[in-house]
Amino acid sequence: MAPQPYTGPSAGTVPPATARRRKKRHPIRRTLLTLLLLWLVFLIGTPVHAVYESTTVDAMPEGKRPAPQPGTAILLVGSDSREGLSAKQKKKLGTGSISGRRTDTMMLLYSPPSGKPALISLPRDSYLPIPGRGKHKLNAAYAYGGPQLLIKTIEQNTGVRIDGYVEIGFGGFAGVVDAVGGVTVCPKKPIKDRDSHLNLPAGCQTLDGATSLGYVRMRKADPRGDLGRMERQREVVGKIMKKVASPMSVINPVRYWQIWHSGMSSVNRADETGIVQLGTLGLSLRRLAAGDG
Repeated sequence: MAPQPYTGPSAGTVPPATARRRKKRHPIRRTLLTLLLLWLVFLIGTPVHAVYESTTVDAMPEGKRPAPQPGTAILLVGSDSREGLSAKQKKKLGTGSISGRRTDTMMLLYSPPSGKPALISLPRDSYLPIPGRGKHKLNAAYAYGGPQLLIKTIEQNTGVRIDGYVEIGFGGFAGVVDAVGGVTVCPKKPIKDRDSHLNLPAGCQTLDGATSLGYVRMRKADPRGDLGRMERQREVVGKIMKKVASPMSVINPVRYWQIWHSGMSSVNRADETGIVQLGTLGLSLRRLAAGDG
């Protein structure tokens, strides 16, 4: 006798567990995952867009150079470029009316394959041989031959091969400081310097971009001269990086966008200095700002 089909109470129905599984929907989870994905795209896409909107220059010298060393050495240059600044902005930033471009600040950032990075200030008034020009101050190398001669001069006098080059002008520096909400400094004595339009009382205070620029450029009112200025430059760079790396700068999309585009809009970078080297630069400066270096 052929078996008869079951016609009991649950015949032809889906098992309850299966039905429950089919009824489950997670619109909130799906929405959160979509938002997270969009946020990650924004976090990655913003610096990539800013980097590729920046200006590239032919900075690496030709001819004989030091052999490559482990790790990465990037030359950071703050120039007195007034390019793109209006007359009103020049007056506010106290840039003066001198044309052209000179090196106000030079720092060498070395990031080893492992261990702590090092940020070394290069005194612009160092008197040393400049290839093809005899002995001059270091900042004269840029005036004579731009970034190529500057890099060649540093390489020949230090034996360190420069792997990357990043230069930022007055407007870019001030823009980054404003984008992070200013930096706090605590001078022990009042500072007044007519050339840099600086007039600060003693004690802790938050400086905006224009005032911060004067603070890092001033040296005539500092009895330590260029050494005092280099110390202030490192101080402000460290405080900027602490703010850039803070959670507020990442979770606030407006601030995040402004930080990247304010800085990179006034940056000249070597053709060879791409997103990977700039990422190394940012991570190393962040470690230094956190005291790990």
